[in-house]
Amino acid sequence: MPITYERMKEATARLYEWSLRKVPDDTLEALRRARAAESNPVAQRTLGILLRSAEMAETQDRLVCSDSGVPTYSIGIGTAARLEGDIRRAITDGFQELVATTTPPLLKHVTNPLTNERSHSGKDMPLVTWDVIDGAAYLDITCQPKALGSGRWAALEIFTFPTLEQIEAYVMDCVLKAGSQHCPPVHIGVGIGGTFEHCARLAAKATLRPYGTRNPEPVLAAMEERLLKAVNATGFGPMGTGGDTTALGVHIEYAAGHGFTPVAVAFNCWINRRTRARLHEDGTLERIE
Repeated sequence: MPITYERMKEATARLYEWSLRKVPDDTLEALRRARAAESNPVAQRTLGILLRSAEMAETQDRLVCSDSGVPTYSIGIGTAARLEGDIRRAITDGFQELVATTTPPLLKHVTNPLTNERSHSGKDMPLVTWDVIDGAAYLDITCQPKALGSGRWAALEIFTFPTLEQIEAYVMDCVLKAGSQHCPPVHIGVGIGGTFEHCARLAAKATLRPYGTRNPEPVLAAMEERLLKAVNATGFGPMGTGGDTTALGVHIEYAAGHGFTPVAVAFNCWINRRTRARLHEDGTLERIE
């Protein structure tokens, strides 16, 4: 049985809606650990407010934040999966159907960059990147909505044969420029290498890793630990209230490339939105995150 337009439309719309109403479990646990370890009383109370907001959204079926961002998907296509119908259009149609039916209504965050007009639709919306999964008979779909806190302060610079120290200094420069404007405690993703566009995807991919994981490459695992310590030493704290918790995690991905080396830095706000599921050929939607 092939994966159809209708199933794709339903699956992608549900993933987007789920991501707006629930903070991921690993993020909730990281927030709880941070609150227990936080030395600043104001920051401790702020983390408590964030946790209560997350819990109320889930139990009362509300949006965690009114800035629902724009729907962004990373989709892995199994090479053994059969597809039927307009699969790309299904994602667009699913978003529009959700806009028309969901409660509370979604604000108009889709913006035309040429006119600054805001609506619920626009060129290339929803934003989708594609990959392939050898041998799989399903689609692996991750939804990671991009709002102001998870998009505005991302940055990329291209170096020539940089040292690890130069890379870390650039990451910290991005952190200092962002300050507390991205709604910390944040999840920081860093991409190193590849090409301009590939490096940006690596940084975004790094923010999908669950809190508490480390890169299997020892050099990068050590860099993640150093950067997390340095970011939290800035003292910005949760929502800019000061304290020990500016970031809950720093994750790094890398790729081989040329002598020019892009370095990209991406941020996710405290909600750390992401949902992931596998859409199987029998129509089953298997929720992963």
